[in-house]
Order: sequence, then C-alpha cells, then structure tokens
Amino acid sequence: MNDNTRKIQAKVTAALKSSRGQNVMLYLLFVAVAFVFWVFLSLDTEVQRDFDVPVELQDVPDSVTVIGQIPPSIGVSVKGKDSQLLRFLWGKLSPVRLKWQENAEDGAIVVNHQKLDSRMREYFGNGVQIVSCRPDSLHVPYTSQPGVKVKLMIHADVRPNLQYIISGPIMASTDSVTLYSVTDLPHSLKFVSTEPLVKSGLKDTTRYEVKVKPIAGVRIIPDVVTVTVPVEPLIMRKRSIGIEVENLPEGVNMITFPSKVEISYLVPMSSYNDDYPVKAYVDFHGAKPSKKKLGVTLSSMPGVYHNVSFTPDSVEYIIENGK
Repeated sequence: MNDNTRKIQAKVTAALKSSRGQNVMLYLLFVAVAFVFWVFLSLDTEVQRDFDVPVELQDVPDSVTVIGQIPPSIGVSVKGKDSQLLRFLWGKLSPVRLKWQENAEDGAIVVNHQKLDSRMREYFGNGVQIVSCRPDSLHVPYTSQPGVKVKLMIHADVRPNLQYIISGPIMASTDSVTLYSVTDLPHSLKFVSTEPLVKSGLKDTTRYEVKVKPIAGVRIIPDVVTVTVPVEPLIMRKRSIGIEVENLPEGVNMITFPSKVEISYLVPMSSYNDDYPVKAYVDFHGAKPSKKKLGVTLSSMPGVYHNVSFTPDSVEYIIENGK
C-alpha cells in the first residue's frame, strides 16, 4: 500500500469516527431499514399482472397427426399479492403440460374453459385469482388417417442485379408435401404453392425460409421450406467466328473480307470456359453487282449467352467462278 492510499484510508476512517460521519451512517441505516419495510409492504399488496404461460401437448401417439395448432402460450391475467407472484417474475416460465389421454375426445384435443381455469389455478397456486385466459378454451382437431402427398409449386418473383443472372431453376428443399385433414381432400387438389417470394437486386445465390400457403382445415407437413435462388455474375467474353456462305452454287467460290467476325457476349461464370456452337454466315443470294457488301447473320444463340453483339455486321466479298 503506497503513501497516497494510506492517507486516503486515514481520512475516511477519521471522517467516519467524527460526529458528522456517525450521523451520516445513522441516516443511511434508517434509509436501509425503511427500504426493507417498503419492500415487505409492497410484496403484501394485491396487484394484477399478465403472464404468457407456455403450453405443451404430451404423449401424442405416433399414428395421430394434429391438424390444428396448439398455441405456443396462453395469455393469463391473474390477481394476487406480489409475494405470491414473485417466483413467476424471474426467469423462464415452466410450461403447462397437457396430456393426450386426458384431453383427446371425438377427434379433437378439447380443453374447455373450466378445465383450463382449473389448470391455471393449479399452476399459480392457491390464493391467486385467475382473472382471464386468452384463449379461454382449446379445441384442436386431429386425424389418424394417412396423409396425401402432393406437388409443391414455388411462387417466386425474383430478379438479379444488373449483370447478374438467375443461373438455374429455383428449387425448394422438398418437391412435395403431405396433407392431413379430418375430412376427405378434394380430388382436384393436386398441388400446393409457397407464399409469394418477391426479391430483387440479388448478387449471390441466396436461401430463404418460405411458408407453404395454408389451406383451411388442412395440416401441411412440412409447412416451411427452404427456397434456393441460384445467382451468378455475368462475365464478358469474346470469340472469333469464321464466316460461312449459304446458298453457294456449285463451281462458285466466294471470299469475304474479313473472313471472320468477333462476337462479344455476357455469360455466367460457370459457363465461361464452355464453347457452344455458334455460326456466322452471309447469303450468296444477296450478292449483286450493285452491292459491295453483304450483311452478316448469326445463328441462334445458346440460352446462356446474353447481350450478344458482333463486328463487323457486313463484309466485302469477291466471287470466283470455278474452272
């Protein structure tokens, strides 16, 4: 301990031992005692508080599919003393567990108002009044019938950024889903679709969690799928293509100047090294004494080529007759 610390400690000790210091300590003691009394009085005051109590459905048989959705929690408004509710104010609330065999009847999980109110009184303990529950009852249908598998269609409107391309089919993590219903499904129901996926300005392959569009009274498994949108950058590429002559009569030769054209195009990065067949040609029938040039035409382009251009777009020519 250095000299400065010893000096500070000596001053504090002297201040506490002085009459003024003792008065301050006595004042702080009274404040602490008053605070403790206030806490005890507050805990004894009756208040009304709201809680979201988690709900779990237990012991569901493997042969059963629950059609509706058990709410993840029930909003409960209670009235009681703070001392009674103190343990619910700290930490995570434990769930109310609903057992299958105690609540399954006539094709549904049924928890009426009286039963739900009773379970909540047990949960919060004696002396706590249950003011209201939201929802005030549960009625969730289920079925033991096998599901029907149908095709899943992706409803997507996605657009890449400039000089990027959707480089393949937009795929979901599954191509079909299974439908469960208490009543028979219509025979016309051959597919379901995802909720609309609308995105723009994409610059990279992206995955989205997308919900399957719900159908009233039907459980869809899975009801959420991962949709992958493949995106690639477009890269500029150039090639030289020899010019061919169409409709050339037998015994006649045509020489073009130049003999090649240079084509430029944008291509996805994954296809940069792939050479797809492309032709450039002129039509001999277009050659006339009054015309010094012939227009160059390209064959149909592969689907992976974008913004195709070529130069020159016309060439000079010489016609030679064979001997």
